[in-house]
Amino acid sequence: MDNLFRDTFGLHDKSVWVVGGAGYLGQATVRLLRAAGARVLCADLDNRAADFVHASGLAPQVTAATLDIRDGGAIKEFVAGQIRNQGIPYGLVNLTYASTTKKLEDLTEQDFDAVNHGGITATFLLAREVGQQMAAQGQGSIVLFSSMYGNVSPDPAVYEAPMNKNPIEYGVGKAGIIQMTRYLAVHWGQQNVRCNCISPGPFPNPSVQSSHPDFVERLARKTPLGRIGRAGEIAGSVVFLLSDAASYITGQNIHVDGGWTSW
Repeated sequence: MDNLFRDTFGLHDKSVWVVGGAGYLGQATVRLLRAAGARVLCADLDNRAADFVHASGLAPQVTAATLDIRDGGAIKEFVAGQIRNQGIPYGLVNLTYASTTKKLEDLTEQDFDAVNHGGITATFLLAREVGQQMAAQGQGSIVLFSSMYGNVSPDPAVYEAPMNKNPIEYGVGKAGIIQMTRYLAVHWGQQNVRCNCISPGPFPNPSVQSSHPDFVERLARKTPLGRIGRAGEIAGSVVFLLSDAASYITGQNIHVDGGWTSW
């Protein structure tokens, strides 16, 4: 029974790349993937991944890399280089996002385009570059990230001053990633490459939790469970979707939102 559970839910010796892995949700995801037995590549901007991996004591089981996925050329170089060094990954997780903090009335054409590039276009380029390699070897699992705001609009009542309402370009981009997930799942399904998406609900980072407790309480009241999410609850969903327990799940958008989108 122990072996059955491990083989179904574990990721023993499978290679998984986590892009955006040094962020709040990314760190929890990297830690749980490693606990599940995966060989993890943690990539993020600048030296963030290296700093996290070193501080957490995860090396050498987790390796760190730098990647700015807003740069299409850098994506190609990164994927080619990592495959030369480590081989084609079994799993790809992309937690990166792009956004502004501007109100709808202040958003410029350039702002909107830049966010679409950093969110939708960059996600597409990364998923295509890795997914094509997975398809060539006949297996793989991709987990992209949307948001509750790719599914519903923000409630203005939650965003009392000094908080700004979640911006329009963020939600538009996250909605696009849900459709991208479906498309890629169909495109590579015959090559045994699965693609799924996670839509987190309210997961404010520790800084926001500390600095804006009233805002966090309003977020909590919007969920049927009456609380905000914990980073490990996202990590668990990622590991599940990558594992053989989800081997017949593809093209799906999984809401991990405490029921936010249920009412």
